[in-house]
Amino acid sequence: MSKDLDEGFEDILAELDREEARIKIRMEMRRFGKPTTVIEGLKMNEKDMQELGSKMKRSLATGGTVKDGILILQGDHRENAARMLKEHGFSEGSIEVI
Repeated sequence: MSKDLDEGFEDILAELDREEARIKIRMEMRRFGKPTTVIEGLKMNEKDMQELGSKMKRSLATGGTVKDGILILQGDHRENAARMLKEHGFSEGSIEVI
């Protein structure tokens, strides 16, 4: 297969993963009573998840990290995180805010 065809195929697979993903967004209280937003269920490769995490952190003006396929943001950003995921192509029905 040509490189262009292969990249197109990967784009299609990524889009299907976004549509099938069951994403859970919840808040956890961490050390010293600090709230954190935990986003799990994103079916993305590590590089794409890092990029998404960077965009979300910049937009929300907060810190955070990506560990083991889970995106963690400092503070309670559940509603804004859900909105941003919808803007990035994830369907509203696949996002569950707890």
